[in-house]
Amino acid sequence: MKRVFTVSSVVLVLLMTPHGKALPQATLSPRLSNAIAHTSPSTIHHAWVYFTDKGGADVKKAAPGTLVGEASLRRRLNVMPADALVDGSDLPVHTPYVTRLAASGATVGQLSKWLNAVSIRGTAEQIARCASLPFVRSLDLVAGFKRSPDPAVPADEQAPALQKQTGTHSLDYGSSFSQVNTINVPAIHDLGNAAQGVIVGVFDNGFRLPAHEAFATMNIIATYDFVDNKVSVVPVNPNSSFGDHGVYTLATIGGYKPGAVIGPAYGASYILARTENDSSETPAEEDKWVRAIEWADSLGVQVTSTSLGYLDFDAGSTSWTWENMDGRTTAITRAAAMAVRKGILVVNSAGNEGFNATHNTLVAPADGDSVLAAGAVTPQGARASFSSVGPSTSVPPRIKPDVMAQGTSVFVASATNTTGYIVIQGTSFSCPLTAGVAALLVKEHPTAAPMTIVNAMKATASMATTPDNLMGYGILNAVAARNVLNTTDTNGLPSVEGGDYHLGQNYPNPFNPGTRIEYAAPREADVTLAIYDMIGRKVRTLVSSTVQRGRHLAEWDGRDDRGVEVAAGVYIYRLTAAGIDGGQSVINRKLLLLR
Repeated sequence: MKRVFTVSSVVLVLLMTPHGKALPQATLSPRLSNAIAHTSPSTIHHAWVYFTDKGGADVKKAAPGTLVGEASLRRRLNVMPADALVDGSDLPVHTPYVTRLAASGATVGQLSKWLNAVSIRGTAEQIARCASLPFVRSLDLVAGFKRSPDPAVPADEQAPALQKQTGTHSLDYGSSFSQVNTINVPAIHDLGNAAQGVIVGVFDNGFRLPAHEAFATMNIIATYDFVDNKVSVVPVNPNSSFGDHGVYTLATIGGYKPGAVIGPAYGASYILARTENDSSETPAEEDKWVRAIEWADSLGVQVTSTSLGYLDFDAGSTSWTWENMDGRTTAITRAAAMAVRKGILVVNSAGNEGFNATHNTLVAPADGDSVLAAGAVTPQGARASFSSVGPSTSVPPRIKPDVMAQGTSVFVASATNTTGYIVIQGTSFSCPLTAGVAALLVKEHPTAAPMTIVNAMKATASMATTPDNLMGYGILNAVAARNVLNTTDTNGLPSVEGGDYHLGQNYPNPFNPGTRIEYAAPREADVTLAIYDMIGRKVRTLVSSTVQRGRHLAEWDGRDDRGVEVAAGVYIYRLTAAGIDGGQSVINRKLLLLR
């Protein structure tokens, strides 16, 4: 029942709760309002409370090193100006606001400085008190997800036997050879690259057997349990399923036991976070993941791997649905996008929800445009039937998943036997394999922006020229992605002080739908900048004019001179410059357009 009141020319719409209390609906999301309206007064709701500000704090008055660690600041230099490495999102939530929320009777949960929000648990009446506070902007339900059991795999998708190692490689991968060989990892290891020194975050349900032999040489630099608020990520519950999934995913990405299992990033440094409660009655909840990514950022994490996703598991009007998988709706996806903007490469399982002919089956934050969503294939290279499909519901829709890696017949460490191993399946395992490749590429290109590496991975996958929403851009190829990055200038435009004309590498590259090209002239000059196809035909003229000395920027939207979209592929862009003193310069570079 709704009642409308007019006070001082401001219209407030109030929703009556089951026990007769009025809630200011303008501050509550429809999902939270519906949850309150259709439950008893004693029901406890898990909600985000978003604040209007940070209590007047000024980021300009804070030393960057007091907000995040030195490693985080170094990583941010890859994507942010040196004089703006921190912003208002890095300021902590205003403590007096949290104190006022606690006074409402609600239980305060996780604090998110990025979202400027706090999660709470409270009754409708307690939520009403929170909503009435002057510094509260809005409230919404905290999203949850109940991870399905490891999916069953039809007999025709199973490998008849684990693939044996072929060729000459520097390491003995044992029964894990297939999962790393499918994505061309052994050739990278042969070069001595095991992602040494790269900081990788793995978020999961805990890691119950850190003493497993596959972790004996692993460099674990930080751990935290955001479920039980303790440093150890070993769950206290003796049930062997608690924390087992984390053992499996950690072994997949970074385990090292020659003759048994070797993960792509076995030389990396690891940050481990427990963000999921395995209890059969309790869903995983996004506020713990959001807090974990902020914590990992402060420690300088460069790549994250998360093998779970968020989509409310209970039916009804309060659940997120496939329609919300637009890359901007759920709190966890917004936090993931912010992590990428701060220089973190975020990898997530696409989901184990299979195929639906009418809509996507993604889970958040895999729907994020800047999140690398990993789908699963069989050892034979076919899409696993359980692997979730796209597209996202953004406008325009984005192809999802992004890339594929093996997700059936994956060989991992046991969670109950320190010298045992098992075979398992799910996009839970294609995700850490994908994140492991990302870490290898970060090792060689530590100053590259996350999306530069993501785009290289997509551009060199097996279906890069014909992507679809079943397999994305196809199966990863670590060597091919490395080669693209090695031929791409990721260090920006050279100085013009030396007297030469310069043409920078376009960014992003690969790209879709648009890209930017920097060029520079040492003096006033007549400049032509044009796009050509690989057989030399001119496609588009971007610049044809006299320019002044200095740096300049051109943009290409992937269309020809007629305004028609050109096909995906490799193109040449050419700078031809003639100075007033007669000096001339012609510079060519390649770019890659994805469709």
